[in-house]
Amino acid sequence: MNNAATPRWEHFDHDADIGIRGIAPTMSEAFEQAALALSAVITDPDTIKLTRSLQLTCSAADPDILFFDWINELIFRMTTRDIVFGRFEVAINKELLTATAFGESVDREKHQPAVEIKGATFTELRVYQNADAMWVAQCIVDV
Repeated sequence: MNNAATPRWEHFDHDADIGIRGIAPTMSEAFEQAALALSAVITDPDTIKLTRSLQLTCSAADPDILFFDWINELIFRMTTRDIVFGRFEVAINKELLTATAFGESVDREKHQPAVEIKGATFTELRVYQNADAMWVAQCIVDV
């Protein structure tokens, strides 16, 4: 049974692209869950061993732009470092996001990457608290 207060991620349909959404009690956790949704666009996150870690930082005064920058930073790192991530630790202090992303080098046979993500878009970009006081962080990613 899915408790409304349980952090979770999901995909949502949008034409040829894919929506990612993180839902959690805190904004930081919603960003973590959305990052898991991003990973799940590529491969099953449960197949990812947490053998490597990267430190990431982003800064923006607007939470929507901070989320946009966070997702694009992850996409950039995945592409340039040939890595997939399976866990995230995010801290947000006002307009500064600091994070550690844990994962492993891409193994094409093991991970069977489904698509290549080109980047986050401003379409459906939104960070907000829903009626249940849960934080939601979402956008469409271009695949």
